[in-house]
Amino acid sequence: MKKAIITIAGSLGSGKSSTAKAVAATLGYKHFSSGDLFRKIAAERGLSVEEMNITAEIQRDIDHQVDALLQDMNTSDDRLVIDSRMAWHWMPDSFKVFLTLDSETAATRVFAQIQSGGRVSEHGESLKEVRSSIERRLASEQKRYFDLYGVDPRNPSNFDLVIDTKENDLKTVVATVLQAYEQWRSA
Repeated sequence: MKKAIITIAGSLGSGKSSTAKAVAATLGYKHFSSGDLFRKIAAERGLSVEEMNITAEIQRDIDHQVDALLQDMNTSDDRLVIDSRMAWHWMPDSFKVFLTLDSETAATRVFAQIQSGGRVSEHGESLKEVRSSIERRLASEQKRYFDLYGVDPRNPSNFDLVIDTKENDLKTVVATVLQAYEQWRSA
């Protein structure tokens, strides 16, 4: 049975949170970001997001804490938009979106957000440093999710819709998600 839940996953820097917030606002749904929760836990522990990813490879309770929350959300009747790398896995009856972006553009976006103070618990003194951090985080997440659940969180076949955000601005991405979601709901 289809649920009134949209899960948005994607590459680092692809605009998951911005897209999820805008889609939720347009639909009047609640928004949740597991990335924000992960960053909050990292800040509470005095760790960067990259350090938190490496720590999570060993301390499985970190992912289990976030995943348990997502599983609980799946049992609610709330209308939700969730940006999360793994929500699609825990919410199989959701409309599943993946936002893709090449690593160079992602690093440029993330570096700009770090410089403007818009990224909590993430650091980088140069574009090269941010690119390296993104690559390490991606490798860590791929390893963790495969080890924990036997899944590839970047496999396009896991999703109902895949959008490359490099050439699409936020307004276009949001409109594409909304249109595809309405089609999915009515099918």
